[in-house]
Formats: sequence, structure tokens, C-alpha cells
Amino acid sequence: MADATLRSKRTKFINSVDGGIINGLLDELLEKRVLNEEEMERIKAENATVKDKARHLCDSVTQKGPEASQILITYICKEACFVAKKMELESGPPAENVATKEDFKGRSLFSSETKQTQNKEDGACPGPSGSLKICPLETAQKIWNENPSEIYTIMDKSTRTRLALIICNTVFEHLPRRDGADVDLREMKLLLQNLGYTVRVKENLTAAEMKEEVKEFAAQPEHKTSDSAFLVFMSHGILEGVCGKTHSDEAADVFKVGTIFEMMNTLNCPSLKDKPKVIIIQACRGERKGVVFVKDSAGKSEKELSTDANFEDDGIKKAHIEKDFIAFCSSTPDNVSWRHPVRGSVFIEKLIKLMKEYAWSCDLEDIFRKVRFSFEQPDSMVQMPTSERVTLTKRFYLFPGH
Repeated sequence: MADATLRSKRTKFINSVDGGIINGLLDELLEKRVLNEEEMERIKAENATVKDKARHLCDSVTQKGPEASQILITYICKEACFVAKKMELESGPPAENVATKEDFKGRSLFSSETKQTQNKEDGACPGPSGSLKICPLETAQKIWNENPSEIYTIMDKSTRTRLALIICNTVFEHLPRRDGADVDLREMKLLLQNLGYTVRVKENLTAAEMKEEVKEFAAQPEHKTSDSAFLVFMSHGILEGVCGKTHSDEAADVFKVGTIFEMMNTLNCPSLKDKPKVIIIQACRGERKGVVFVKDSAGKSEKELSTDANFEDDGIKKAHIEKDFIAFCSSTPDNVSWRHPVRGSVFIEKLIKLMKEYAWSCDLEDIFRKVRFSFEQPDSMVQMPTSERVTLTKRFYLFPGH
């Protein structure tokens, strides 16, 4: 029976889940009416640790019997495959040895009582939309030991409180509905949860409401015990920024991208000082199609030379206050971004696919480069994602599963 299985796996469950998975489970259990609002709020008590929440959640579900327990187990196997492996659930392969992280003060990043021999390809678990490959312990140790001073520190999984914010505008008062955005939202939320982030989702906001949400996000106390943060914006857009739900040609409703950097910088969000802050933006930045026909000449045209002259490097002017950022936009300035009405945005689809495939071995900037390269392929839509206002001083590895 599922309740007996869950009881027997209780300790492994408590030691494997993080805040993001717990929140995903709570949403699922509330939707399936396994838990009510009052029970969910008790589990999410502010002063409770991640392990306390996991313990309370497991006990609350097993007390409700096998059907409730099966819902929890099914969600874990479907949406958190690395937890399923640690718990040795039937739908997943045997669990690997549980790794624990140390305090980063002159010692190895990871330690384990038993040597892990998992092959680098064994981290993949089946799922409805692909799989997040788990970083083998030996790979994580090797990456960290090669040059620890050039890698951002990650905090212990059992105590860190990573947060992510997703703002997705799908329905507008004067602009077309963004069909397929629901896929982007679902898949991005799942990816971030599986990477250990507690994800806050807000939909169909005005520019003023977006600003308030970012301001509130910047003030969250969890950032003090977090090692990074993600902010994702998905909407219609123009060169000046991300469109709010009331935007029209007659009355602009635009959330400027620069506002995100201002509100999340060292002055306004000191809890994230010296920690990576990743901004992902899926939105058009103009009406151009992002393609031009060129001749195969050896020299540059006068127009091409004048374009090169427009580049400037003024990042140092704000380095003392704006640091450890990277923004990844779906297209270059003035150009459109493409979205499939069923599969979702091309940029988000490729980004999630490559994050799942390479986060176990590549740092974030390298993954973003792979995304850009994927848009060079002959069968790809004509747009070119771009990294902007990059002030990361180290390499940011996510080490999935750790």
C-alpha cells in the first residue's frame, strides 16, 4: 500500500526534498483536495525548517491513507525525479548515495561516506517534458576543486532558502492573447522547483504591479539564507521594456528592464550581495524580424563598420552597486521573439531543454551560449537571444540534486 511505502521512505523523503519541492507538493495536494487550506498553512509555518515542513507533510499525508499517499508518490516520481531516486521509489532507478555539502571553508564542496560511482549519463530520469540531469558527486567535486575561488558558493541544500519570481502576462486588454504562455509558465516553474527554488508566480499584471512584485521579492528575508535568485518575465514587449496588461498604442504600460536591476542591486537588496541574480526575459523588443541578407565579401561594409563603433563599455561606472547580475533576453534589441500557440515560446523551450541537459556539467553562462548556438541551426526560428548587463564575477554552477 502507498501509505506503508511512504512511511518506510519517510526519512529519505525528509532528507531529500527542498523548499521548492515542498511547495510544489503542497499545491498539488491542495488541488487534489488531499489537504485543505488550514492544513497547508500549518505545514508552511514561517519558523519551520525545510525538514520540519517535510516531516509534517509526510505525516499528514500518510494519516489520510493509501490514496492520498499515492498522490504524493506520483507527484514525486513525475515532477521531482531526483527525489524519487533518493527515496528508491519503484518508478525510478535505485537511489544514489546521498551527498552532503560542507561549509566551503577550505574543504571540499561535497563529502560522502561512500564513494559515488554513478555514470554522468545516469542522472536523467524520465518525465513528461524531458528530464533534469543530476550532477554526479564526483563531477561536482572535480568542478569545485579545480578553481573554487572562481565559482559562486552554493549553500547547504537542507538549510538554504532559494527564491524565484515568475511574472507571466497572457491576457491583455488591448493586445492579443499570448497562446502557449501556459506551457512556458508550467515548464519554467517546474524547472526552477527541481533546481531547488521556491517559486512565486504572478500573472497578468500592469507595469506598476510588476514593480511592486519585484520590490516585495527583493525584500524577502529568505534571501539572507539563499545563494542566488531567479526572476523570469514573460509578456509582450517593446524596446523600452516588458508590457503590462493594459498597454496600448495610446497609453503605454511598460515595465522598464532597468528597474529590475535597480530594485535588486546591492543598495536595495543587500541580502543578495555577492550572490548571482539571474533575469530571464521572454518578450519582443521591437518589430524587426532579426534577419538580413548579406553578401559573402571579405571586407566589411561602411554600415557594418559604423555599427561596430556603437559599442561602449561603461559597466565599471556602476560596479560598486550593480554586481553579480546576468540578464538573458529572448532576442536582440528592436527584434521580435517567436512563440508557438501550443508549444510555447521558442526561446523558453530551448532554454529549459538545455538547462535540463547541461546544468549538471556547465556553468550558467556556458548554457546560455549553447542556447544562442541552437538558434544558428538551419531549422531554428530567426531570433538571437542575448545576455546583457552581465556583472557575474565568478562561474555560476547550479549542481542539480545537491
